[in-house]
Amino acid sequence: MSTGDEIRAERIRKIEALKAAGYDAYPARTARDTTIAEFQDTFDVRESSGDTMTLAGRVMTRRGQGGIVFCDLYDGTGRAQIVLQLSEMQPDLFALYGDTVDTGDFIEATGTAFKTQRGAQSLKVTDWKMLSKSLSAIPSEWFGIKDEETILRERYLDILMNQDVRDVFVRRAKFWHAIRTFLLERGFLEVETPILESSPGGADARPFITHHNALDMDVYLRISAGELWQKRLLVAGYPKVFEIGRIFRNEGQSREHLQDYTQLETYEAYSDMQEGMRFTRDLFRYIADQVYGRELFTIGTHEVDLSREWDVIDFCAAIQDRFGIDPLTCSESEAIAAVEAAKIPVGEELNLARAVDHLWKSVRKTVTGPAFLTRVPVYLEPLAKRAEDDDRVVERIQVLIAGSELAKGFSELNDPLDQRSRFEEQQRMREAGDDEAQRLDEEYVRAMEYGMPPAFGFGMSERVFAFFENRPIHTTQIFPLLRPR
Repeated sequence: MSTGDEIRAERIRKIEALKAAGYDAYPARTARDTTIAEFQDTFDVRESSGDTMTLAGRVMTRRGQGGIVFCDLYDGTGRAQIVLQLSEMQPDLFALYGDTVDTGDFIEATGTAFKTQRGAQSLKVTDWKMLSKSLSAIPSEWFGIKDEETILRERYLDILMNQDVRDVFVRRAKFWHAIRTFLLERGFLEVETPILESSPGGADARPFITHHNALDMDVYLRISAGELWQKRLLVAGYPKVFEIGRIFRNEGQSREHLQDYTQLETYEAYSDMQEGMRFTRDLFRYIADQVYGRELFTIGTHEVDLSREWDVIDFCAAIQDRFGIDPLTCSESEAIAAVEAAKIPVGEELNLARAVDHLWKSVRKTVTGPAFLTRVPVYLEPLAKRAEDDDRVVERIQVLIAGSELAKGFSELNDPLDQRSRFEEQQRMREAGDDEAQRLDEEYVRAMEYGMPPAFGFGMSERVFAFFENRPIHTTQIFPLLRPR
């Protein structure tokens, strides 16, 4: 029998001991009337009054011997020391505690506030009850969990034992709350759009495919947070809309990328890329201030100061400076040759768009930011409006921070004829083997033909949070997807 099996058998024996003494190991209710945070905040008043109270929580540590036992109780709001003394309790109840309670158990403890001889704020216990008997031993707080796979697979234990990890997910919640507050205060309407789509659109990505039994048709998990749907809502007359929702991309996994994650997308009628730059700077700074109380971050080897003036980088000029070719005039063979000459690793068959994209990603790694990337070729962005001074590039911005692109926005294409032409070019790329090129969405073009106002669209994902945390993105998801054991 393994050590784990022995522990489990011993704890089951303790359940039987509780039953024999007339107690339930898993009662439905507790008499708790005070959280540990409330106990700590009002300790002096409670100590002076001598009032009895009941705390409840998980036993994190226990120590002592003979006629006195010290335990640390944790209820999610805080941690408190409880003290059980034989002289202050019924002897059989004190003995039952010693015989049946282990670290990891949930208990309630009734007593009064007092300070120990060392001045520690504590609860002097006069009564206790088991609330939930644990069958497996939680890790030692001193040693914790060291194996990374176990940390992710049993994340509940990592959160329980590690305050730093607990704090990450509190900040994650504040991150999305700050974004939602920022938008709602500016008059945006929060919407929900379909997750299952008959044709995935709004991004260059490979979708997950499933079958809809009732309609007997293949459908796709969406690859964007409702981009084409939200722009239909601009057609419908809503001036400002946004969605925070899950998206799914059947692609590679890395320090920065996952297959399912949370995305924000917003659309504002009568706005454009220039207005969008101000919107984006304000949003990033608002998040930083609300969640972290600062605008200076260390991300990898980069020191990023969101409070400074943001740089503006010309996509084509940056590539020409580094590789000597102009993405607007070079041929496909020249672009591919530049990738090969630079020894940039690629895992796909290259065409002009993919080759130029790899060249840019090589440049991007050197950019600390914050910066806006602008003037991207039309063939790399089928949904953005062409620039007024050069119809070969689009009015698109991307937020560059710590060598990566963390957000994207653009003056939305609202010309249905141009949109159809670009979709058809993307469709030709798909038929030539580029499975990340976008599909022709006839229903979206039909909606656009009724008239869509000029607008600025913007999107960012939880990757921004991972960068602010300076952590791999899978560690900033509470339960990342893992292969089964």
